[in-house]
Parts: sequence; C-alpha cells; structure tokens
Amino acid sequence: MRAITIEGYGGPEAVRLRRDAPVPVARAGEVLVKVACAGINFMDIHTRQGKYIDSRIYAVRAPCTLGMEGAGVIVETGPGVTRLAVGQRVAWCIAWGGFAEYVAIPARLAASIPDEIGFDTAASAMFPGCTAHYLIHDVAELTADSTCLIHAASGGIGQILIQMARRIGATVYATASTGEKRAIALRRGAHAALPYDDGGFAEKVRALTGGKGVDVVFDSLGKATLRDSMRATRTRGLLINYGNVSGSVKDLDPYELGEAGSLFLTRPRLADHMADAESVQRRADAVFGAILDGSLEIEIAERCALEDIAAVHARIEAREQIGKAVAWL
Repeated sequence: MRAITIEGYGGPEAVRLRRDAPVPVARAGEVLVKVACAGINFMDIHTRQGKYIDSRIYAVRAPCTLGMEGAGVIVETGPGVTRLAVGQRVAWCIAWGGFAEYVAIPARLAASIPDEIGFDTAASAMFPGCTAHYLIHDVAELTADSTCLIHAASGGIGQILIQMARRIGATVYATASTGEKRAIALRRGAHAALPYDDGGFAEKVRALTGGKGVDVVFDSLGKATLRDSMRATRTRGLLINYGNVSGSVKDLDPYELGEAGSLFLTRPRLADHMADAESVQRRADAVFGAILDGSLEIEIAERCALEDIAAVHARIEAREQIGKAVAWL
C-alpha cells in the first residue's frame, strides 16, 4: 500500500512516500480501517521533528507512518472488539499511521460518523474539534459571563475555539499574525482580532477589559507568547498552554505566576481527555452535532492527494497555510 513515512527525524525532506508498505493487521482491541481522508495537523510536523521522542502520552517514534487523524470504513476487527463492526464509518485522532491506504487503530479511539457527515469533514473536524471541546468545556469551563483570548485564531483549532466559545455566549478576543488571518477570526465571531505586536496584544486586551485582563487565555504558541499571555490574564485567571508551535518555555519560574496575579497555568493534552470509548464518542457527537445544527462550520482550506502531503506540511510549518487541510486517499 502507499504510505507517508519517516525513517528518522528532520525537516520536510525526511518525509517519504512508500508504495510497498505492508498493510497492517488488526490486533486485539484494534480495528483495521480503509482510509478515505486524513487530516493534516501541526502534530504531524511535531512528530517528524522528533518533539514526541520523550513523550509518555504520545508514544510515537521514528520510523513510523505519519498522520494522526482520519476517517474511513472498518474492514477488519481484532479480537475483543465488540462495539464496532466491519463496514462501519468511523473517524479518529491521536492514533498514528493515517497517511496510508489502511491503518490499524485502537477501537476505543474510533468514533462513529453520522451518515450526514462526509469523510472529509469528519477527518478535518475530529482532532481540532475534540481538542476545542475539552479545552472549552473541561479545562476552561467557559460560561456566558467569561472573557477569553484565543491565539492563532485563524488555525483549525483556533477557529473552532472561537465558535464554541461564542456558542456559550463568552466574550472572545483573538490574535493572528496577518490582516487576512484576523479577518477570519472576526468572521468566526471574535469580538476583536489583534496583531501580536511583539507582545503588545497584552496591553490591548487589558484596555478592552477595563484594565482587568481576560478570565482565560488559550495559548498554542508557547515560547513567543506565554509571558505576554500572562500579562493579558486577570488576577487569579487561567492560562492554558496547549501547544508549543513557537518553541517550549524551559525557564519559567513559578514565582512569575504569583507576580502576574496568582495565575493558574496548565498544560493539558487531548489524550487524557479521551481516555475511553465513551469520552471519544461523546466529544465526537458534540462536534458532529454542532456541524449538523449549523452552529459550527468546519472550513476545509485545502484538499490534496496523499502524494502532496509533504508539500502541505512545508506550508504549515512555514505558517503559510490558513485553516485546515485534508488529504484524499
């Protein structure tokens, strides 16, 4: 079968298209899926760069097949699988190997797809949608009285965070690097969209909130923004660092959180909030239900063939890609 693989870590040049990869077999507790579409995410780039080499939660190591989100049809069930059946349409995330014609994934990570949802929409919505869902509902616990700041607001997760927060009734401020990206944030419902301005967004957010700062900051960038995000957060507010696209913060003294206003800082991961089949299906149902009732729009910015995934990766890494991309297999 065809598959997008890496033998070692590195830049886009490390990505290889194999045409003779073996078809996996569904082991105990797994299902074998014929992949229809695969979502393309920054986590794939982090995998290729080796950022998960020491991760306990995301235990993926080179050599491997890339792709941690997708949708397709089950063609085989492994021993012990009773909840799912051959022929069922499913979507999944945080199970690697999806950039291939077939993938074996843990059955507990597979969510049934409603008939009204296409494979491309399911593949593009599963990871960012479930991520936004747990961040909004489980970590931030936003309410209609909440104020929040969302970084990287034109990205796949950022756009969904805005829509989910607005659905609750929260006040949403957003940041993005260009006027085009800020326009996307406003179109998704942000009350204001700001440039990063070398950290100047913090003062602008404070001005917009009467000097208080927001209740919650959703920061997926890390090193470039985290300390300025602290300045944008109200006293005893919550700073959620759920990504490190700009690099990891390795020199943070907890003392700084006290000086910034007794802040709460958390670094959550999706895997801990999708630990069983019930939670996976519950989050997927919430995302798919919002798409079907019209309160959540998943815009697929680019569709490509399997062979073109490496080129899309390069654009995402250079931050030239706006919105979500999927590969048709």
